[in-house]
Amino acid sequence: MNIKPIKNDDDLDAAVLRMRSLRGAKPNTPEGDEMEILAALAEAYEEKHHAIDPPDPIEAIKFRMEQMNLKDTDLIEYLGQRSRVSEVLNKKRRLSLTMIRSLNKGLHIPLECLIKDYSLDNEKAV
Repeated sequence: MNIKPIKNDDDLDAAVLRMRSLRGAKPNTPEGDEMEILAALAEAYEEKHHAIDPPDPIEAIKFRMEQMNLKDTDLIEYLGQRSRVSEVLNKKRRLSLTMIRSLNKGLHIPLECLIKDYSLDNEKAV
């Protein structure tokens, strides 16, 4: 086992190739341990250098609406009256904590997607 830090994309590619060759290695064996260490190193490198930011909250809502074949009026249950739905979807009104919680619980949109730009200065905490 000759493991070294992953410092660039070439190192990452080499680590991935090695992990592919170790596919099927049993846990608690030298090969299994090598696979586990390489996976941790690759994950840490990717998180630092290739992180994917959460989507814009409104884009996340629109994506979920598309997935679930929902119309704007279907969001009244989560956001309130029709005019509020329109304001939110057109980015004229920010999501309140109550709306965020409702969308998370009802439509299963991850909180990290909904709170990206949330500021306590805009709405009272609920």
